[in-house]
Amino acid sequence: MADASSYKDKKVIGIGIASELTGLSERQIRYYEERKLIYPDRSKGGTRKYSFADVERLVDIANKMEDGMQTFEIRKEEMKQSDIRSKMLRGQLNAAFKMRK
Repeated sequence: MADASSYKDKKVIGIGIASELTGLSERQIRYYEERKLIYPDRSKGGTRKYSFADVERLVDIANKMEDGMQTFEIRKEEMKQSDIRSKMLRGQLNAAFKMRK
């Protein structure tokens, strides 16, 4: 059986559909990409491709912007969460390897 979450990570959605799903304009989506808040893949022809996880992220970004957050604050928050996840993973790996000795 396929991983249930794997479909969420496949970058198959064009910017027009992402716009329809999120209610954001294509320009807003491109702006969030410029601000390094979202990272679409590109087809050979240069077309942006988004995943369902990206669409969820876009909605989250839009909600935070509506709440008054600035793009740099959103990016800073994301970096902090990523750093915390990284430290937790590193700690788990260290603990696992120490247990083997």
